[in-house]
Amino acid sequence: MSYSIAIDGPAGAGKSTIAKKIAKEKGFIYVDTGAMYRAMAFYLIQKGIKPSETEKISEACKEADITISYENGEQIVWLNGENVNPYLRTEEVGNMASASSVNRDVRIKLVELQQKLAKTNRVVMDGRDIGTCVLPDADVKVYLTASSKVRAKRRYEELVSKGENCDIDAIEADIIERDERDMTREMSPLRQAEDAVLLDSSNMDVEQVVKAILDMCAQ
Repeated sequence: MSYSIAIDGPAGAGKSTIAKKIAKEKGFIYVDTGAMYRAMAFYLIQKGIKPSETEKISEACKEADITISYENGEQIVWLNGENVNPYLRTEEVGNMASASSVNRDVRIKLVELQQKLAKTNRVVMDGRDIGTCVLPDADVKVYLTASSKVRAKRRYEELVSKGENCDIDAIEADIIERDERDMTREMSPLRQAEDAVLLDSSNMDVEQVVKAILDMCAQ
């Protein structure tokens, strides 16, 4: 019996943290679409391709095989047979993913895989266009957001906790720029699906957001 929960929203809204907790709570498979796009971005960086080289991206993405599996409860992202989890969360990969995800060939390749997973499993998926494009018939749709200031603060605290030096104003500027790029891209722009529930987490903690979404599933 398949069942799907789609969580969309801008960068830094906490989508993946929330989606993982929902999946664990309900015993669903968490499909990290962002990680799949990041794996593709990592592949393109390895190939020495720049974000602006559209044709090279279109050609190269056809050779990338990206799959997800679970081992001891941990999600492993495989790129051509290699576990690439350790490389996916860098700023360089994030920026390349935002640029390459607008590429039609990249999106077609990854969306097919995501839809295939959802057809035969109970899944929670998060991203930019899950409710609008990838899973338009999802059982529950959420648009999760927060102010750019709150999102920058969360990212800043995450980086500082890892011992990185960073500037909170630069992080917020990057978030605002990424929002603009994601919302204005030609293919599958970031937007709230008409039947999605808007959830602003600026003044909510993780557990409150999780409870709100679990309540939607119960209804």
